[in-house]
Amino acid sequence: MIIGLRTVELFIPHAQSLKEKRQVLRRIKDRVKSKLNVSYSEIDHQDKWQRSCLGFVTIANRRVDIDRRLDSIIRIIEADDRVVVVEMEQEYL
Repeated sequence: MIIGLRTVELFIPHAQSLKEKRQVLRRIKDRVKSKLNVSYSEIDHQDKWQRSCLGFVTIANRRVDIDRRLDSIIRIIEADDRVVVVEMEQEYL
């Protein structure tokens, strides 16, 4: 069993309040949840209007399955033109 963790640092340039930021993040999280079997959470920058760091975790028997799932997450995020991916990190446990 392998656990895959990907953290994604986001910039949300048009958010003018925490409420607007949460709306953008909620849409991303809902899309990821409906398409993939992963767990997620906002893990940093909760009090910043235009920044966020999301963590996504998945478990599989093969590393290639984890990579496929985590790459799909990035495609979902990048399809949303309201956010800019600033940085990504991936770890295996």
